[in-house]
Amino acid sequence: MTSTRDLDSEASEYQDDANTSFENELILNWYPKRILNRIEKGKSILELGIGHGYTPLWFNEASSRHVVIDGSKAVIDQFKKKNPSYGGDIVFSYFEEFETEDPFDYIVMGFVLEHVDDPHIVLNRFKKFLKPDGRLYVAVPNGKSLNRRLGLAMGMIDDIYSLNQNDLALGHKRQYCLDTLRLDIEAAGLEVTHTEGIYLKPFPLHILQNIESPEQNFQALMEVGIDFPELCVALLLEAKTK
Repeated sequence: MTSTRDLDSEASEYQDDANTSFENELILNWYPKRILNRIEKGKSILELGIGHGYTPLWFNEASSRHVVIDGSKAVIDQFKKKNPSYGGDIVFSYFEEFETEDPFDYIVMGFVLEHVDDPHIVLNRFKKFLKPDGRLYVAVPNGKSLNRRLGLAMGMIDDIYSLNQNDLALGHKRQYCLDTLRLDIEAAGLEVTHTEGIYLKPFPLHILQNIESPEQNFQALMEVGIDFPELCVALLLEAKTK
């Protein structure tokens, strides 16, 4: 299946001055470290999407072979310009069209499944590119996060799974929660082996940034959130083939 989306049209939201840049930087420099704590260094890693450009640097440094796929030429060019010494391989391709004859030890889908036309196609396709003992890592925004639950109770959103203006600007097509993400992964013939949360957010960002010792506060919110995925801003799941 070929995607008809113009991914370059969403590239502006992946600039450093985008509205969501602070929390993006926080999350995108956190979850790679969580994955790296669980994998064997010096193995091969296939990553879907360059995104804001933080994660490829983490995964390339830890792997013997790092390949990242992206369907936006603008995002690729932006990343190369900013990171001329990056040593991994970048493949310009839609996820639905990517092919490889060399399986990988680990595959990372970091904030990808909320964007694609059909997550089932992507999960089933890339499952074939895992080595028999390999692991898949999936991170997505959580539609049932504490801050969204509060927004629903306060009448700020009308449905827990609704997409807001920021979601639409980023090209999001769906909201996940822990249950729906697990269902999609298991429907692809994968077994979930680990689950954790990313960033427990009890108050709006401008309040959190103005509380005393904000750096320590944000670190604490990331650490506490690990054990409460159903309430966190984002979810991180590990899976293997059955």
